[in-house]
Amino acid sequence: MAEIAVLLVRGLINTRPEIRETLHRLRLTKKNSCVVVQDKPEIIGMINKVKDQITWGEVKADVAAALKKRMTDNVAHLNSPRKGFGRKGIKFQFKTGGALGNRGDKINDLLERMM
Repeated sequence: MAEIAVLLVRGLINTRPEIRETLHRLRLTKKNSCVVVQDKPEIIGMINKVKDQITWGEVKADVAAALKKRMTDNVAHLNSPRKGFGRKGIKFQFKTGGALGNRGDKINDLLERMM
């Protein structure tokens, strides 16, 4: 089963209560916090529900190992990325040049810039 890194890009201020609850269930309580989860249908449903707050993608084994060294309570608190999230910032989807949504394997580049 593949591992997915889920990174909270936007804060929790002015979010709907059901979105905030889903983020808490994913253990994402602070901006720039990251968790590594298994690729299961119930997790994918939670990710799709909060897709406007997070970015995610399939993580390589060496990046996952580096993340797990930084984890306290299965959550890695990371720095802001060097050179920023993207051209359009944190309010637009990754497909259009922003930071949100599914990055695929490009999540590894972002996580390395944040460690």
